[in-house]
Amino acid sequence: MLEEGRIYLGTSRNPDDSINKGEYLELKYANRHGLVTGATGTGKTVSLQILAEGFSNAGVPVFCADVKGDVSGLGAKGVEKDFLAKRADTIGFDDYEFQEFPVIFWDLFGEKGHQARTTISEMGPLILSRLMDLSETQEGILNMAFKIADDEGLLLLDLKDLRSLLSNMADRRKELNDEYGLVSTQSIGAIQRQLLVIEQQGGEAFFGEPALDIRDLMRTTRDGRGAVSILAADKLMSSPRLYATFLLWLLSELFEELPEVGDPDRPKLVFFFDEAHLLFDEAPKVLIEKVEQVVKLIRSKGVGVFFVTQNPLDIPDAVLSQLGNRVQHALRAYTPREAKAVKTAADTFRPNPAFDAEDVIKNLGVGEALVSTLESKGIPSIVQRTLIRPPSSRLGPLDERERKDLMGVSPVAGEYDRDIDRESAYEVLQERAEKAAKEEAERKKREEYEYKQKKKTRSSGRKRQSVTEAAVKSIARSVASSLGRALVRGILGSLKR
Repeated sequence: MLEEGRIYLGTSRNPDDSINKGEYLELKYANRHGLVTGATGTGKTVSLQILAEGFSNAGVPVFCADVKGDVSGLGAKGVEKDFLAKRADTIGFDDYEFQEFPVIFWDLFGEKGHQARTTISEMGPLILSRLMDLSETQEGILNMAFKIADDEGLLLLDLKDLRSLLSNMADRRKELNDEYGLVSTQSIGAIQRQLLVIEQQGGEAFFGEPALDIRDLMRTTRDGRGAVSILAADKLMSSPRLYATFLLWLLSELFEELPEVGDPDRPKLVFFFDEAHLLFDEAPKVLIEKVEQVVKLIRSKGVGVFFVTQNPLDIPDAVLSQLGNRVQHALRAYTPREAKAVKTAADTFRPNPAFDAEDVIKNLGVGEALVSTLESKGIPSIVQRTLIRPPSSRLGPLDERERKDLMGVSPVAGEYDRDIDRESAYEVLQERAEKAAKEEAERKKREEYEYKQKKKTRSSGRKRQSVTEAAVKSIARSVASSLGRALVRGILGSLKR
C-alpha cells in the first residue's frame, strides 16, 4: 500500500461495506493545504499521526502541536494490538509494520521540550497586539514604540525591553508628540497592564534569546526521513491566546524567511495547526485578512498547512476555500449550528453518487472518515467513505523518561536550553536614565554652589541703608505687592465671570 510520491491514508468502502480502493494524498499537492475535522473522540489525532508518519517517511519535515500529549507517541514504535491488526487486515494493509519516527520536542515553557522562544522585535506589533487584545488606539501606540525602537537603535528582545521603552515614552511624551503623534499615557498604561497579564500566564519565558531558528524545524535525518517537530501544548492550552499567537508567528516567520520554490514535487515542510479555531476566535478583520494572505501565498514557499479542528465552521470561508485536501470525521447534529456544520462539510466535497455525504458524516464510526484529496491537475477527488489506516508509531503518549532520552539525543540538544540576555533596550534605557540622573544631580549641585557664591558676594558688598532709604523702599514694596494681588484677583475674577 506504500507508494512513491503518495501517502496512504486508508481504504475506502462501497455502500455495501465491501472494500473499494486505497486512498492517497499526492505529495506534489500537499502544499495546497488541508483540513482535518471531526467531533471529539472520532479519530482526528490518529489521522494527524498517520499524515505525519507519511510525510516523515517521504522526507518531508513536519511541525505539529501536541494538545493532549498523544502525538508524542510518534517517537516510539507501535505495540501490536488486536484492533490494529484487525483494521490492517480489513483494509488489506499487507505491508503494515511498526516504526518509530525522528521527533524533536519543543515547549514554550522549556519543560517537556527544548525552549521555543522568539523576540519582541521578531513578533512585531500586529501579532503582539493580537496577543494582548489591544484596541485600535493602543495598537497605534505599540506601532509607535516599534518605530521609536527602530529609529533609536533599541533592541526589543524580551518583555522588560518593551516595558522599559513604554515607560521611557511616557516620560518623554512632550518631546515625542511633535515627531510621532500624540503619546497617550492612558494607552501606555493599558499596554503595561496587558504585559503583566502575559507575564502571569508564563509568556515571559516565550520572549528572549536564543530565538527559534526555523531551519531547525526543517531538518532531515541521515536516512532521508523528515524530522517531526512536536510542540508540547497541554500546559500551553491554558493560555489559548498565547498558543494561537505562537503558531501564527511561526507561520508568518516561515512565510517571510523561506524562498519561493513554486510547486515542488513534495513540500519543504508541513505545518499542522491543531485547535485551529483559537486562531480565529474574536480575531479582528485585519488579522484574518493577513492569515488568508499567508495561507494563499505560503504554498509557493513549499509549505503545506493543515488545520485541525472540530468544526469546519471554525475556519473563515476565505481560508476554508484554500484547503484542498480534506479528512472529515464524524460530526453530530444535535443543535442547529451543528446541523449547519454537517451541511457545510458535506457541500465542500465533490459528490459521490453512491451515497449522501451529509447523511454519512453523522454516521461515521471511530477511525472512519470522508476523504477527498487533490488528484491530477489539482482537481479534488470524488469523496470516499474511508477506513483510516492504523499508525505505525505508538498510540498514546511517551512517558517522562522516554521523552528525556529523546531530548538528550536531539540534533538541537543544548542549543536552546540556556538563556542569553545581551544588551538591549532595557539596559540602554537604564544606562541613559542613570546618566541623566547623574547629570541632573551635578547640575543642581552646581547651581546650589553658584547661588551660595552670589549670596555671599551680595552680603559682603551691601551698604548700610539710611532711615529715609529704608522707608522709601518699604513704601515701594507695599505698593507693588498691592498691585500684584489686584492683578491676580482680577485675572481669576474675569475667568469666573
